[in-house]
Amino acid sequence: MSNKSLIIEERARDIGDFLVGRLLPFRKKRMVGPFIFIDHMGPSEFIDHMGPSEVSPEKPFDVGPHPHIGLSTLTYLFSGEIFHRDGLGTEQRIVPGAVNWMSAGKGIAHSERTPEDLSHSKYTLHGYQIWVALPKELEDMEPAFYHAREEDLPSWKKGGLEYILVAGKAYNKTSPIPVHSELYMLNVKSVKAARWTPDELYGETAICVVKGELKACGETVKQGSLLVAKPGETCEIEIAPQSHLLIFGGEPFPEKRHIFWNFVSSSKETIERAKENWKNHKFEEIPGESGRIELPG
Repeated sequence: MSNKSLIIEERARDIGDFLVGRLLPFRKKRMVGPFIFIDHMGPSEFIDHMGPSEVSPEKPFDVGPHPHIGLSTLTYLFSGEIFHRDGLGTEQRIVPGAVNWMSAGKGIAHSERTPEDLSHSKYTLHGYQIWVALPKELEDMEPAFYHAREEDLPSWKKGGLEYILVAGKAYNKTSPIPVHSELYMLNVKSVKAARWTPDELYGETAICVVKGELKACGETVKQGSLLVAKPGETCEIEIAPQSHLLIFGGEPFPEKRHIFWNFVSSSKETIERAKENWKNHKFEEIPGESGRIELPG
């Protein structure tokens, strides 16, 4: 690999009853454009206890009420379903291909659980949980939620590749997701061997290999890895047939971002205040929910 690129491999992280593959943040690369956190969920198979001979290899996906500040969460699934509730009173089932976009701003709590009607079924959960940092001037905005169906997202084919623009702007197209900075996220599949370059994109660019593999600057990047192109990268990417990629990035912010648990901010003092607010139950309660995840430590 040339010195223009960085390859990041997934690292297992335990988020309670579920293991995820974490790609960002990474010690050598904390952010890509405004993207600050990426977890790969699954693919994990869930099996209900239907009888004494059957054992569930995983507990159903179940993340209770927890808070966020200073970011937008993007949930994107390839299989399985998640039921989202938040302090705005939102109740939204997310299915494969749809997008959940929650802007936390000054603070919101939400939960993510297996839908009740799937809790006694066999199913596979696979997708990504992504955090996008908010611009400094919007870190204290009022919380907001937006849901887009798969058919709402721009899609097209070109050069042996199938594209879906999940969020932001790219290739003269715009996703309906109400993003707050210059960014893009593309879901890309190869129907045959294809060549691609990031030349038409802007800012920083990263390629997540969901399935298959690609070659960049003479080196193979396999499934489960993240290829981060440094500014000025012009290396042509060779994508293997039947591969699946997430391509994302955008313009980086001038200010550093701090992370503690689920909190992101350009100010350490703001994060300390969010800690106290969560400990003292000052976030809006989530209708229909009980219990909560306590502050680490």
